[in-house]
Amino acid sequence: MHSTISLAARLSGDYPDLRFISGDEFRWDPEQKTIFYESTGEPAFLLHELSHALLDHDDYLKDVRLLEMERDAWEHAIFSLAARYEVRITEDLAQDALDSYRDWLHARSRCPRCSATGIQIKKYLYRCIVCRETWKVNDARSCSLRRYPLPTKNTRY
Repeated sequence: MHSTISLAARLSGDYPDLRFISGDEFRWDPEQKTIFYESTGEPAFLLHELSHALLDHDDYLKDVRLLEMERDAWEHAIFSLAARYEVRITEDLAQDALDSYRDWLHARSRCPRCSATGIQIKKYLYRCIVCRETWKVNDARSCSLRRYPLPTKNTRY
């Protein structure tokens, strides 16, 4: 089993077009072609972030697409990278990580007025199918979720 630091060193040799930088969280930055990783974190997460890079994941318009990209990155890490880099990735680990995104998506889609599940109509804009409330959300992947109700009469989308 590799430490995350030794795995990052090996990956930087195998993928010279990508940068690997120790930081305070695991994340892929497509603009900088940089994978940030926690030096004491689980190596599986480093392979997951590498998978985002190898799958050319950059941006998304609908939140459900982010969940799809997360799923695809875990599948790629498990089936294409784990054996090669001798990293054990359990289904439970991947599903727990995906659950955090499922919870995030559900929280964003909950109507601030009636708590029904709404639908996303633009990148940061949702609408309730029950009470017709419209609200904006912040990015909230690494900070607290905020939902801002909008005036229903004048909302255009």
